Amino acid sequence: MNRGLEFFGADRLTPAFAPFEAQAPNEAFVVGQLGQSLDGRIATISGESRWISGGAALDHLHRLRARVDAVVVGAGTIVADDPQLTVRRVAGPSPARVVIDPNGRLGAEGKWLADDNIRRILISTADAAPAGAELLRIPAQSGKIRTADIVAALFARGLRKILVEGGPKTLAAFIEEGCLDRLHILMAPVIIGSGRSGLDLPPQPSLALAQRPKATAYSLGDGEILFDCDFSAYRRRCAAPGAIGGNGVMGA
Repeated sequence: MNRGLEFFGADRLTPAFAPFEAQAPNEAFVVGQLGQSLDGRIATISGESRWISGGAALDHLHRLRARVDAVVVGAGTIVADDPQLTVRRVAGPSPARVVIDPNGRLGAEGKWLADDNIRRILISTADAAPAGAELLRIPAQSGKIRTADIVAALFARGLRKILVEGGPKTLAAFIEEGCLDRLHILMAPVIIGSGRSGLDLPPQPSLALAQRPKATAYSLGDGEILFDCDFSAYRRRCAAPGAIGGNGVMGA
């Protein structure tokens, strides 16, 4: 059963981070993050997305980064936003920066490649990575890479706690393929209207087939709400060490 709203405070958010430490040592823990408007948009129809989320939500995003080993985004997010993917708004270490680029869209530029002694990993079918980045070659099917393969490969390299930060197709693929443990949705008190949706999932023919994760809502202040969604009931445990495989595929 879904729980009611809990108000912001350091002690109140502790339950939202408890699952990060509760995972079995031989399994990866994968959390997704999505910042969106009240009407489920992450950008306007023209692509403008900066400052949809306010300071409280951005602080929470950086808390998430500080508690994981790797932050994962698709190539589309790098092209659209050129994010730094570092921890700056709170105390804590920055995670490894992982970019999924199955089809070689990216060049050798971008803030994610900054030389700051943090691991940078390119997941691709390519034969080479930009200077300073590790290449993690994973086979693709029709230009797409399975989320299960991504999680297993990162786990094998010591990256056990993984944050999937964007974009809509990448995050949706982890949900659709059952490779997500939690989803933190950060809802901003703004209505955009037509624009880019937060998740790009295929339609369901019936509500009976809809996923209904358990959720707890927290007020972060300034009208922003965190929905901590528990997807463990839908998890396929595709991230066991060495478990390369899975039913779905993804692109970035």
